[in-house]
Amino acid sequence: MTPSILTNPSVASHDAELARIAEKVNLQQRLTPEEGLYLFEHAPLGWVGALANQVRERMHGHKTYFNRNFHIEPTNVCVFSCKFCSYSRLYKNREEGWELSIDEMLDIVKKYDGQPVTEVHIVGGVHPKMDMYFFMELIRKIRAYRPDLHVKGFTAVELDYMFRKAKVTTEEGMRLMHEAGLQSLPGGGAEIFAPEVREQICADKVDGEGWLHIHKTAHQLGMHSNATMLYGHIETYAHRIDHMEKLRSLQDETGGFNTFIPLKFRNHDNEMSDVPETTLIEDMRMYAIARLYMDNFPHVKAYWPMLGRHNAQLSLSFGVNDIDGTIDDSTKIYSMAGSEEQNPSMTTEELVALIHQAGRVAVERDTLYKEVKVFERVAPSVSDVSLN
Repeated sequence: MTPSILTNPSVASHDAELARIAEKVNLQQRLTPEEGLYLFEHAPLGWVGALANQVRERMHGHKTYFNRNFHIEPTNVCVFSCKFCSYSRLYKNREEGWELSIDEMLDIVKKYDGQPVTEVHIVGGVHPKMDMYFFMELIRKIRAYRPDLHVKGFTAVELDYMFRKAKVTTEEGMRLMHEAGLQSLPGGGAEIFAPEVREQICADKVDGEGWLHIHKTAHQLGMHSNATMLYGHIETYAHRIDHMEKLRSLQDETGGFNTFIPLKFRNHDNEMSDVPETTLIEDMRMYAIARLYMDNFPHVKAYWPMLGRHNAQLSLSFGVNDIDGTIDDSTKIYSMAGSEEQNPSMTTEELVALIHQAGRVAVERDTLYKEVKVFERVAPSVSDVSLN
């Protein structure tokens, strides 16, 4: 285990409150919302990063997880108009977007015949003609074609619209989707739970309570899910803590979340392009505080396509222990939002090299974090992977 951060005289020696917080973390005691806010407002980046790294290594050692996955994006046509979104095209302007048929989506699955992928991730816009029964048919056909492939799909925003359109309750809708073969949920659509923020950036879609209720219902059916938070726009530090507190409370109740994923707001080609993006310093602070605050979440994930490869490596020293998957290069959500990676695809060998170059041990996992393969670390070579 990393030596206690309290033994380092250069850390927090000037701030008794930070020293007290560090002691709580070392004793594995839960931080309060007030303490979480204090970290955002006062903790030096190096200090909070070292403390988060200590927690990360206590929980996972040097293991850093990834999975072999691919995405299906049924459509970017959407009935909603989230101001931060660079991806969707309004239904009335749908000629600017794409709409895939069930057969076309099955063809994407078939592209991976014979390849050792373990997960298909299905997420996209909210299309009024792609209803719950359409997606139930898609899931059944995927499961029949490739039973070993884990189907993770649909944000709470998509599911809420499907259920309302089908005139079923959340409980009934989730049961039907689960019986059709849906196995877990991604964490998208959470944004910021605070109503005053949501009203400004995504007023017309499911609210925070609705998002939490859908995930709670999934957990009660034995399904796992992820959780996200969109940070770095008009929210305050207090809004971030409130968001994480609500997730932490639900996790206490259900234990159904696998990982927490802070998502950096990108201002490219959307209605919030006047809002400046956060700095790398603020990004790393966000990951570190997330690891300290979300004490009942097993994992903290950084999406490498959104951060970029260099920054994803850096995040592994700030509490992060998962950098998602190989990701097929058809994924458009990241690049359309102005991400660092305009071609978000890496081979398994490239991902392993990237993790090893950061001094960590690469571990392939499945969706539920069962270890598939541990890759022994070797001396890194710049030629192993392009980081540009």
